[in-house]
Amino acid sequence: MDTGPDDLSGGGLFGDRLYDAMDKRDPVAGSLLIAAPDMPDPNFRRAIIYVIEHDHSGSLGVVITRRSETDVEEILPAWSELCAPPSVFHIGGPVKPDTGIALVVLSAGVDGHRFSGLQQIEGRVHVVDLDSDPDLLREHIDGMRVFVGYTGWAPGQLQDELDRGDWYVAPSLPSDLLAPARVDVWGAVLRRQEMPLPLYATYMQDGDLN
Repeated sequence: MDTGPDDLSGGGLFGDRLYDAMDKRDPVAGSLLIAAPDMPDPNFRRAIIYVIEHDHSGSLGVVITRRSETDVEEILPAWSELCAPPSVFHIGGPVKPDTGIALVVLSAGVDGHRFSGLQQIEGRVHVVDLDSDPDLLREHIDGMRVFVGYTGWAPGQLQDELDRGDWYVAPSLPSDLLAPARVDVWGAVLRRQEMPLPLYATYMQDGDLN
């Protein structure tokens, strides 16, 4: 990885302390990938990815911090009222941008097995089949998000990026998926991690501003 004057993965402001913190967890379905402050890929700077699948065949997730300008109501009017505000499509990643993936957060105490068209990822978070009936879920969810496209890794590819220090793996909260537009999710998730990661919650790419 090419780094600037503040090399955050070694020899920089926090050096090995930050690298060790970012290298201590393995991703699982339902966890978050937090882009490192010096993420080299501009497409994923200050990005948070929610991991949907991670196994020997590869990994798949959706970026939860990129919103489009297109209202869900324009394409999926029956589902738009179930979406947490802002009710717009979120850009899940560069792979198959014409593919939609919908995630719902069930209300506390609701058993997802009661409903057809749901596939549990972790806890209250499920993938929902957009061909199912939204009215069956209307009174039983805290909200949903619809993503266009996704982010994928071939076997071993994500591990290479983790070893390089591009991502920090953290547990998710259902509220991460439903955060309103005013919330900086990248910063909010960093602030609840162990030190020194909270110090980077307001990190900007321009070193002169930090």
